[in-house]
Amino acid sequence: MKGPALKVDLGLLGHSMGLKIVLFKSCGLLVSPEELDSVAVETLLQYTWIQSSVRICRKTLIVIMAKSETCLVNLRYQDGSEGSPSNPAKFKNQDFAQIKADCLRKGELFVDNEFPPNGLSLGDLPDMSPSQESEDLLRKQGKKDKPAFSKDGMSRFDFGQGDVGDCWFLSAISALTFQENLMGQVVPMDQSFENYAGIFHFRFWRFGKWVDVVIDDNLPTIKKRLLFVSSKCGNEFWAPLLEKAYAKLCGSYADMHSGFPSEACKDFTGGVNQTYKLKEMNSAGHGELWLTLNRATRCQSLICCWTSCDKGANVSDTGLVNGHAYSITGVTKVELNGSKVRLVRVMNPWGEREWNGKWSDKSDLWDKVSPEVRKKCFDRDDGEFWMQMEDFCSYFAYVSICCETPNFLDGDLKCQWNCMIYDGSWVAGKSAGGDVNHPTFATNPQYRIRVTVIDKKEPGDKNIVLSLMQKPQQGNRNEIRLHRTRLTIYKIPPGTPQGRLQQDFFQRNSPVKAEKTYSSERDHIELHSLEPGEYVIIPSTYKPNITADFTLAVYTKTDK
Repeated sequence: MKGPALKVDLGLLGHSMGLKIVLFKSCGLLVSPEELDSVAVETLLQYTWIQSSVRICRKTLIVIMAKSETCLVNLRYQDGSEGSPSNPAKFKNQDFAQIKADCLRKGELFVDNEFPPNGLSLGDLPDMSPSQESEDLLRKQGKKDKPAFSKDGMSRFDFGQGDVGDCWFLSAISALTFQENLMGQVVPMDQSFENYAGIFHFRFWRFGKWVDVVIDDNLPTIKKRLLFVSSKCGNEFWAPLLEKAYAKLCGSYADMHSGFPSEACKDFTGGVNQTYKLKEMNSAGHGELWLTLNRATRCQSLICCWTSCDKGANVSDTGLVNGHAYSITGVTKVELNGSKVRLVRVMNPWGEREWNGKWSDKSDLWDKVSPEVRKKCFDRDDGEFWMQMEDFCSYFAYVSICCETPNFLDGDLKCQWNCMIYDGSWVAGKSAGGDVNHPTFATNPQYRIRVTVIDKKEPGDKNIVLSLMQKPQQGNRNEIRLHRTRLTIYKIPPGTPQGRLQQDFFQRNSPVKAEKTYSSERDHIELHSLEPGEYVIIPSTYKPNITADFTLAVYTKTDK
């Protein structure tokens, strides 16, 4: 998904939502070995640069996680253990607090040698001539309007996309701004330009654990403007700095070119991802998709969508951009001539270029509804617009939903889930047995689980959700090559001894659940309806003797 060849206007005023005063608490619980007896596991041991140094008044924020009816119990992390939300692992072993304290003691501004302010961090981008003129951009700006980390909270209207094709990442940020508790987990809110050392940090969920990514404040510019994402009000920097932290995680800015919003949403939440192909859900009335979107909204999900890469102009006659990611920022029903019309609100991360069809900002249909309904429409070129459900399904190709819990799948907001995350490996010649047709299949990693709950009143109740992610061995995102993998599930007869199951077991029994094809997806998700009993989950590669690491997350419904 390519970025726009557009000039970013730093003079536009942003629209900000008020920041909800939120204390973060890990949802991980201390669990004794006795409480884990239902899970038996066999685990086998992933231009120009500027620097700001202007101080602003620090805002004190007390941050309290919004109470939710739903609960996800993470059985892997004791609260406070490394990799938990409250104690993220240190990316590249960089300790934010220690580095900042050292810089303040020495009176120096931090320069990150792990992500240096040069072409290595930019990556393979078009050659651009450096201009030393922009070196003091923020300092000059500070004489008129001091730079701020965040002004009046964080909003989807704060920023616009730059010259790298990371609309997939920015659409996920737009969705993230609606969820204050998640936003505070990713973007620590106690950062500012006071007591300043030129250092910032951000948190991302990576393959089973949270990591804290440290960056300096050098931002790439060209001709006195930020080269990549920029603030619409010119002096707010949380979004450019967040983008830089993710670029470091990916290996370079160039490694953020092209992708899908579901990837970033996963890294913002560690949650359950589902991607829907709209043509497959394009049933009469679009009832299933409408129900799914409403469930996802109630479950505080991150919802994004994207258009297909069609031939022709980059921007179509409808105002929509081809091969481009957007965020879904709302759904509603309005009354028109006595009938209910379903509307979807969509946001373009460019911060401009909008749909121009029915129910767009300038559509005369808004003149035919009540004044109260009319307030839902804002006629401004800010990238956000409404579409009728039928048009949305016709012009968009995919919708992705990511939520901390699987509750959006069936809309049961009071259901509690347990989540267990395992780190595993396929090792050639030892534990990489290939698919079920190979005589070495039993050497693959094996995970035994016990299913205790299924809702008999709900036909096909999805009580098990599985997520298989390969851990990349390559350091740069665009160099990652994923193997074809699959999950196979067998039911274990009562009385079967604990421990590993041998090849004869798999020859005597047929799998109860197995995808027909192998997948090379980054995050392979499966939903299952399993009767109570014991099962074994086998992650495998299509070919044997392939060495790779993976993370397996197992979500199980509980009776609490």
